[in-house]
Amino acid sequence: MTAVEHMKWWGWGVEGVGFHHEDKPAFAPFVLNAVGLDLSTATRAEQPVFDELNLAPSAARAEFTAALAGIVGEDHVSTDDMDRVVHTYGKSLRDLVRIRSNLIARAVDVVVYPADEAEVQKVVDAAVAEDAVLIPFGGGSNIAGSLEPHADETRTVVSLDMGRMNRVLDIDVESGLARIGAGALGPHLEEQLAAEGWTIGHFPDSFTHSTIGGWAATRSSGMQSDKYGDIAQIVRGLRVVRPSHDDRDGVLVIPAIPSASTGPSVREMIVGSEGRLGVITEVTAQVHRVAEVREIQAYFFPNWSAGLAAMQAISESDASPIITRVSDSRETGFSMATSKERHGIDALLAERVLPTLMRRKGWNLEDICLSFIGFEGGADHVKRQKKLVGAIVKAHGGMGVGTGPGVLYDQKKFDTPYLRDFLLDMGAAGDVSETAAPWSKLAGLYDGVVTAANRAYDEIGAKGWIMCHLSHSYHSGACLYFTFAFVFGDDPIGEYDVVKSAIQQAFVDNGGTISHHHGVGLEHSPWIEQDISAEGVAVMRGLFQAVDPGANFNPGKVVPVDRVRVDG
Repeated sequence: MTAVEHMKWWGWGVEGVGFHHEDKPAFAPFVLNAVGLDLSTATRAEQPVFDELNLAPSAARAEFTAALAGIVGEDHVSTDDMDRVVHTYGKSLRDLVRIRSNLIARAVDVVVYPADEAEVQKVVDAAVAEDAVLIPFGGGSNIAGSLEPHADETRTVVSLDMGRMNRVLDIDVESGLARIGAGALGPHLEEQLAAEGWTIGHFPDSFTHSTIGGWAATRSSGMQSDKYGDIAQIVRGLRVVRPSHDDRDGVLVIPAIPSASTGPSVREMIVGSEGRLGVITEVTAQVHRVAEVREIQAYFFPNWSAGLAAMQAISESDASPIITRVSDSRETGFSMATSKERHGIDALLAERVLPTLMRRKGWNLEDICLSFIGFEGGADHVKRQKKLVGAIVKAHGGMGVGTGPGVLYDQKKFDTPYLRDFLLDMGAAGDVSETAAPWSKLAGLYDGVVTAANRAYDEIGAKGWIMCHLSHSYHSGACLYFTFAFVFGDDPIGEYDVVKSAIQQAFVDNGGTISHHHGVGLEHSPWIEQDISAEGVAVMRGLFQAVDPGANFNPGKVVPVDRVRVDG
């Protein structure tokens, strides 16, 4: 069978890795205060048993699977139940609740692992001839419902796993351009680039388990996008497989040109299209030399308003940090609660000296906000950047506390999703929603979202929690990234829908977008018209219908479904 590795079927990441709170003495009291969950008495759910899943048999015809095997080899076509389940959902909270609750309305029928673009082309042509549905699959980390088949789909559903196409193919050292197979996972492509002294600079939370093709398909952003840009800026060229025709081979090619005036940008159409326009097989990415110096400095601000104002001032200044992040007081409290027990001088500084210093400044310790600001480059450049940022922080009432917390941030930055699984084990929801808005609207947006979430908690009768950080800064505005949590009642998905919907609606009601970097999928599509207008949806739907009249490519994602075969 194929050697492509996947995350565990019932949760995030790999087997044997998870969140543990026993070495974090402040965590259990924090959770009790935040959502009313007593970890000392709560019963942790047993791991789901795969053999107990109710999974309908594959609907793929034997002749069709044989034809696919003839293209990619028998070892790279699977109708195995585990493969089908792994490829049916992403890793959203809704996905994980359903998988743990044995609710699989429509699984994929067959999983195919092509080795190269030529095989992808043959699989695409065979699938279209079969009138099957094709859903590209990268790492399976999506949390917006971009992977699941429509519940009522009666056509054969093919998951096209790109995991074998995982190499850095070429680096143009003069231009800083790397050709990379779409199935390359973050750690694998970064390792290959680093061996030659390069980095892509793109580090989303899902970095460990997501691919460059998936980043492009969902228009993702990374933790260092302040310097390197989001994936739309990093992607310079693309190769996308579509159905072949008598007069053309079906491969859409976007050359890696720095800039062009060649009509509406087809590159921009592909980025964020979630597989609806074809299968991304190769990305040419802008890469950068590995920096001489990298530092993540930690700062505290007396309150959220001061932190926001400082981030805006940094965005308008001559400073060019790689990360500008500030947490509100609630998330700051959460960060403190997930710290391991301190000893010796560390405990003295964190638990006595620093709080005393803050009180002397007149700060209310319930309002303080933790910030991480990152710097990369030559030693002189980093020194100058830190000086510029330090002056801005000071002007807004903040204070620096060095690199110690920043080192911990760098170490833990990809581990947060494991906490969601832990909460699910304990019968609680923990999820995220993110948005972006102009600076002039950020404070009102923040207040509006917190108010809407708290009203939703009242509606479902739950004690809930919502916290936020500013994660990416731009000249005109920033991204706000919200995390929310509550203990489930009798209707987990229904209760989740109430809270999630309230937050998403608050985004558009207060001048934000429905998604900054997680994509649209099915999860966010109910709000797409409010985000880009009815005419915007009409243009997008017209594009999808024109280039995919049979709705074979991941139908129903981004804009509501155009065509789903339900007549058998």
